Amino acid sequence: MRESDSWRVRCFTMKEVTIDEQLAYLKKGLAELIREEELRERLIQSEKTGRPLRIKAGFDPTAPDLHLGHTVLLRKMKHFQDLGHTVIFLIGDMTGLIGDPTGRNTTRPPMTREEINSNAETYKEQVFKILDPHKTEIRFNSEWMEPLQFIDIVKLCSKFTVARLLERDYFANRLKDGTPISFHELLYPFVQAYDSVALHSDVEMGGTDQKFNLLVAREIQRDFGQPPQIIATVPVLEGLDGTEKMSKSKGNYIGITEPPKVMFRKVMGISDDLMWRYYELLTDKSHAEIAELRALQQPMAAKQALSRKVVTDFHSAEAATQAQADFDREVRGGEEPADIETVRFPPQAGSNFPKILLGTNLAQSRTDAERLIRAGAVEVDGVKYTDFSLKPVNVVVVRVGKKWKRLQP
Repeated sequence: MRESDSWRVRCFTMKEVTIDEQLAYLKKGLAELIREEELRERLIQSEKTGRPLRIKAGFDPTAPDLHLGHTVLLRKMKHFQDLGHTVIFLIGDMTGLIGDPTGRNTTRPPMTREEINSNAETYKEQVFKILDPHKTEIRFNSEWMEPLQFIDIVKLCSKFTVARLLERDYFANRLKDGTPISFHELLYPFVQAYDSVALHSDVEMGGTDQKFNLLVAREIQRDFGQPPQIIATVPVLEGLDGTEKMSKSKGNYIGITEPPKVMFRKVMGISDDLMWRYYELLTDKSHAEIAELRALQQPMAAKQALSRKVVTDFHSAEAATQAQADFDREVRGGEEPADIETVRFPPQAGSNFPKILLGTNLAQSRTDAERLIRAGAVEVDGVKYTDFSLKPVNVVVVRVGKKWKRLQP
């Protein structure tokens, strides 16, 4: 699709957008699609019958703390909504109650019903920044899992062998490492598969680490007389460092509830190469539009546009405009931020300036602090400061690169 393709998709009905255009829109940014010909046929049938496809994605009920990495999946779900299909936001409360092992070397501890319900409400506040609440079903898998009897569980498990289950990388690796595997963890693929049966899923979406479970669901659906779901996996989004997966624990993330000013600066700080990856996975621009933008060879303007887009998506256009103005004034112009943080001198540091920088999170280590001071990269009240001693007798403003702190005794 070319020239405002995403606008066409959002503003026209399914019958006014060709099947090829729909497929191109849905495939953009996917890691894998199993199988494209099956999706094409279901889109054709949907167009003929007027029955929207049912698009399912399951989410862990632990406390949601969403960042841009999570939104890659949510955006693709929204693309199905743009074409008139039904998105099912499935909260795995049943698996949360027993502990969900997916993608981990150990099982998550079980949660209480109160914790799950509270987290579900928080989910809604965040995911509806992207999904259309009027085109989204919020479901809990306890709805159909709790009524199952023991004989139903046994029949479900009989459809697979233990050898097949142990093909999963995280099970195989744990066996190799001698890490115990609880039996209930082996049941999880069946639970996820039965979710697809209960919801009559046409398409299931997930991360690349979910592929095995999604394939199990295709086989289980066949056993229940349903057409097997199409699998659409999304790639991992690299964090701000451009190498590791975006993760809060790694500190390389952009949270979707962070202040506009922070979001804007973080996007502006990524590499030019990573910027195009973000354009592909975090915007509705087509590959052709992104290629045209790259051909202009104006990376600064492109990065500013991307930063405004990200802030607009999760806040507003007005907030994006203000965030850019703050960035231009404070980062590019070097002016003191209006909202500079005030912190106290760390008492254990005394007058040792490297320790002061470390204790106020203006340096990563004492060695790093000493290096910055020697390099003239530290300012105190607007003047480069190269002394290793700073007596905390007055309130001072310290700047280290793009970081500002107001320090007081």
